[in-house]
Amino acid sequence: MTDPNILFRLTETIEARKQSDPHASYVAKLLHDGRDKILKKIAEESAEILLASKDGDSGHVVRETADLWFHCLVLLAHHNLKLGDVLDELRRREGVSGIDEKAARKAGQADNGTGRMNQDK
Repeated sequence: MTDPNILFRLTETIEARKQSDPHASYVAKLLHDGRDKILKKIAEESAEILLASKDGDSGHVVRETADLWFHCLVLLAHHNLKLGDVLDELRRREGVSGIDEKAARKAGQADNGTGRMNQDK
């Protein structure tokens, strides 16, 4: 059985590597190089998933998805966010139509300009 806690363990490893030597840790190097470097990696991995999917290579899609998720976790760490923040957002959206959720986000942005859904309505 697949262990869903791997993402939490990976997040802990990324957090621990924040203080590592950038010459000895890929994560520390990415964090040291800054947001633009991390965003570039996310863009690269996204493009690689698209190409793997177009090729119909499911194994390659899985590997590239793992790379993308990893780099997204590094980006979260860069912003001092946690995996739990994303999971909470997914939980909030669970059972809500994607069309309705998107409309609510747009309404929330118009109401408060924060990009977050206005919870009072």
